[in-house]
Amino acid sequence: MKTLIATFLCLLAANSPCAAEDRLVIGAESGKGLTIVDPTDGNRVLWHWDRKGPVHDLQLLKNRRLLTHAGSWHRLVEIDIPTQEVVWEYDAAKQNRDGDYRGKVEVHAFERLADGNTMIAESGPGRIIEVDRAGDLVKVVSLDVLKSSVHSDTRLVRKLDNGHYLVAHERDGRVKEYDAEGAVVWDYEVPLFGRRPSGGHGPESWGGKCFSATKNEAGNYLIATGNGHSVLEVTPAKEIVWHLAQHDLPGITLAWTTNVHQLPNGNLIIGNCHAGPENPQLVEVTRDKEVVWQFKDFKNFGNGLANTLVLDGEDANALRRLID
Repeated sequence: MKTLIATFLCLLAANSPCAAEDRLVIGAESGKGLTIVDPTDGNRVLWHWDRKGPVHDLQLLKNRRLLTHAGSWHRLVEIDIPTQEVVWEYDAAKQNRDGDYRGKVEVHAFERLADGNTMIAESGPGRIIEVDRAGDLVKVVSLDVLKSSVHSDTRLVRKLDNGHYLVAHERDGRVKEYDAEGAVVWDYEVPLFGRRPSGGHGPESWGGKCFSATKNEAGNYLIATGNGHSVLEVTPAKEIVWHLAQHDLPGITLAWTTNVHQLPNGNLIIGNCHAGPENPQLVEVTRDKEVVWQFKDFKNFGNGLANTLVLDGEDANALRRLID
């Protein structure tokens, strides 16, 4: 009953910050390290890993360890939360650099797969690899990159349940779905809606440098358009059926949209990077574009919070118990 009442009050107060009862936020930022905070308790810090360096991706594994960057764009680590011990690492600048892949490399996306292998997207070489626990190559898939850039061939990449790869090509401004062998089966250019691109990272910039894409249960693509300041839901036929634009949320300005995560109730949690201290870094919205929760913490995080995980219910409580 308590949870139902809290949820009801949250929905009534659609334009005010309102946290889920058990919610936790995990954030990784270049100058701030990796931090777990409790937004239900004044953003109290529960855990902090003081390792500075660039970061774009973050995964909480089933064993309650964290997979993230460590100090550079090419070094990945798996961290045991209670001990803060690094239990696995991979350096893309040193490992599997044979043949045509000896040049510069940056990694902006990675994912521990169900079989225990790790998927790694290499910008520069323009490929996705899967490696085993020893770091040995298991699979290589070449990417179809139009304008190669060691810093922005890709942003987030995810392997789908059907074995395909969904890739946000930031420099190209496109989302592509590749089959298991690397053939492009869906290609979508992020629209600019008649505007000319402009530089910068904040709300004043404009472009189609998409940061992430996921697929929902309906089979549509949810695309965070980066400096397009928006989230799009696009059908396989490339029809836009839902569009959250920069100024659609009263009192909130979207800047570089990063993560987009659909909750079981259909709400979306959206990352809002480079938007300045007057705007939230995370926002949860309904499909009617009502704000039911927002997160702003410029003490523990800053203006470059590119990747976050939001945990609710038993997932959040299990992590609390592990930290305790």
